[in-house]
Amino acid sequence: MGMGKETRDRIARRAAQELKNGMAVNLGIGIPTKVADFVPEGVQVVFHAENGILGAGGAPHAGDEDAFLCNAGGYPIRIGAGASYCDSAIAFAMIRRGCIDITILGALEVSERGDLANWIVPGKRVAGIGGAMELAQKAKKVIVLMNHVNRQGESKVKKSCDLPLTALACVKLIITEMAVMEVTEQGLLLKEIMLPYTIEDVVRHTEATLIIPDQLVFIP
Repeated sequence: MGMGKETRDRIARRAAQELKNGMAVNLGIGIPTKVADFVPEGVQVVFHAENGILGAGGAPHAGDEDAFLCNAGGYPIRIGAGASYCDSAIAFAMIRRGCIDITILGALEVSERGDLANWIVPGKRVAGIGGAMELAQKAKKVIVLMNHVNRQGESKVKKSCDLPLTALACVKLIITEMAVMEVTEQGLLLKEIMLPYTIEDVVRHTEATLIIPDQLVFIP
């Protein structure tokens, strides 16, 4: 199932609500990179990129791109005041030391216990697992942004992942075009519904077992 720009922006905007003053934040490839464009007013965070940038910003306006300035996915970015550069080894040391408050990643599948599969579909060529393994294990909070179902219409929110895992029990929050779900000790808690979807829509398209509270937030 494809996803248009408006829907991707909506997911990124919701994810940006999780950012708090002073956080060090890493953004994965895909929808997560758009989060930098929706930081709430008055909130100041430092975006970290594995290629060696602290203080990365959102996408530049057309024509203002710098061919030598990009994020870890190779896409053009801006930098903020006070930004700094380091080599990739130092950037990964920051991750491995546990200095990243939140990492926001894409995913192929997430299980109801927070297992993450986001690096390979068997039989398809990939460059490698990249920084996702370290980020998933070492960031203080892992948020996943993704389509609710795959191209075959099958749920990506699973009882258990079928694809090779990136890390076990690491994901804390899942945001899709349909819903916001929190991984808790009791199970996968449905917190918010993205209108015009309904509770029935979300349950029908979710393989995992959902805990549905009495009070839900509906996002217009």
